[in-house]
Amino acid sequence: MSPMTTAAAAQAEMPAVLSVEGLTTSFLVDGQWRSVVRNISFDVKPGETVAIVGESGSGKSVTSLSIMRLLARDTSRVEGRIILNGKDILSLSESEMQQVRGNDAAMIFQEPMTSLNPIFTIGRQISEVLTRHKGMSKTEARAETVRLLEKVRIPNAANRFDEYPHQFSGGMRQRVMIAMALASRPKLLIADEPTTALDVTTQGQILDLIKVLQEEEGMSVLFITHDMGVVAEIADRTIVMLRGETVEQGPTADVFHRGKHPYTRALLAAVPKLGSMHGHAWPLRFPIVDIGTGKASEPTEVADTVDTRKTPVLSVKNLVTQFPIRSGLFGRQTGAVHAVEDISFELFQGETLSIVGESGCGKSTTGRSITRLVEPKSGEIHLDGYDVLALDQPSLRAMRRSVQMIFQDPFSSLNPRMTVGAAIAEPYLKHRLGNREEATEKVADLLRKVGLNPDMMGRYPHEFSGGQRQRIAIARALSLNPKVIVADESVSALDVSIKAQVCNLLMDLQEEFDLAFLFISHDMAVVERISHRVAVMYLGEIVEIGPRAAIFDNPQHDYTKKLMAAVPVPDPARRGLRRNAAVDELKSPVRPIGYEPPPRAYREVAAGHFVQV
Repeated sequence: MSPMTTAAAAQAEMPAVLSVEGLTTSFLVDGQWRSVVRNISFDVKPGETVAIVGESGSGKSVTSLSIMRLLARDTSRVEGRIILNGKDILSLSESEMQQVRGNDAAMIFQEPMTSLNPIFTIGRQISEVLTRHKGMSKTEARAETVRLLEKVRIPNAANRFDEYPHQFSGGMRQRVMIAMALASRPKLLIADEPTTALDVTTQGQILDLIKVLQEEEGMSVLFITHDMGVVAEIADRTIVMLRGETVEQGPTADVFHRGKHPYTRALLAAVPKLGSMHGHAWPLRFPIVDIGTGKASEPTEVADTVDTRKTPVLSVKNLVTQFPIRSGLFGRQTGAVHAVEDISFELFQGETLSIVGESGCGKSTTGRSITRLVEPKSGEIHLDGYDVLALDQPSLRAMRRSVQMIFQDPFSSLNPRMTVGAAIAEPYLKHRLGNREEATEKVADLLRKVGLNPDMMGRYPHEFSGGQRQRIAIARALSLNPKVIVADESVSALDVSIKAQVCNLLMDLQEEFDLAFLFISHDMAVVERISHRVAVMYLGEIVEIGPRAAIFDNPQHDYTKKLMAAVPVPDPARRGLRRNAAVDELKSPVRPIGYEPPPRAYREVAAGHFVQV
């Protein structure tokens, strides 16, 4: 018997750190108890990683909150058995449960900024766990906190003890949360979508970190996610949930390669895989999967409608956008954030140009600068015949008929007090493109085009799912018949199957209306699928730009290679993978007054493929 087989057999014989039997969780709605999680059972063994996977509404997060007893007691009811480290969780008093949280099990969430107190330093927040649960003195707690921060690979940990959450990047804040979770050396770490909001490189670092810490601490992990690539890389066993029930569970390799339930096969088929576009000249629609049968439609190529011989619909030259930093009693400018630094590109009718990079690289500011939602400092923007930076307010309003934006969170861009019909019709009426009767006909037509029923126009945004709200935002953007659509992380927050549907919708609309898309994203697998060309941004600069196939098949810049290497691949064979990526934050784009960026040169690697030298 091999050492690995022996270790697995020994692990199987050990008592479970967590044992869940017949878990049913219900919420009080309109005076009636409604179950949202039904009869869930599973174990997590010592040192094991178990992933619960499913889309929004599947009940996976409610399962984790039930285990930690973090649901409101008056409006929730948890039944069944939860044995954690030998303790019957459901029989404990609240004071006893407070001792369990942190000592026996700890939890990290998707958005660390909502879990960290913004008015206390990160050092104080971690130290509080140690003084409360371990009875340490302040001096001992400080020393242990610095050790924990070093353990989660936060550079210069001792000096960052007294910094506040807002002074850390998203990835570093997540590291702080992991350090806090590890402070009491829990037997079980529950990670609820801990990498969903992170850039691909930061996500890779966090996954590596959890693997390393698990080996060093002998900790068990319950990992909750909807990202099948993450599941493949981190989980020993996988539980698939659908509408509050377990539909399949088993060793991760078995679930991926021999999944029996149609929903499992549907989830896997919908995952975009980096490299799947090799040999395809044009963007490729995502396969759409029937959840009932698990069968996927055949992906089809988008027709080539891009004519680069014509004048580009959008031309950007030497664009610079900076944000002043003011300090002192009189608010004098002491520096500037160099968000966009001398970038140039063109976009043609019917083309998708994707801008990729980590948070803070300037990609969203580029989109907002083009639409003048933020004011550029200098450069040239020509859009559909308009000299954008020379426009006064009335002309700017007219120009915005030609360019529309779709944002990441449609709920925040739709008025909650306005019906979706009124929201879609508003731009049409404001620009006086027709009367109310014509606007109603236009809304009905647009709702049909985005795959919704015209009968829905009387409903409000909260009555729709996230994917439906994004379709409504797309319909609203189309109401002015724009030439260019800037899609800013427009599918990043969506579940995998909904993401596939919305991406297909965008490609269908592009084909029908000859739209040009500026697609801003950090999801490299999606970008590879839908793009004609790709621009890679780093610290406000384009470091590489070219045809999609050239960028993905032959990346030249080190940063582009780093982005590609960090993408999680839905292949359980990568279970032991360590990227060993350098742990560093994206360098600051803050510069002193008078700073002049060095001149940049590009070399042409192949036709239309340029890389910064």
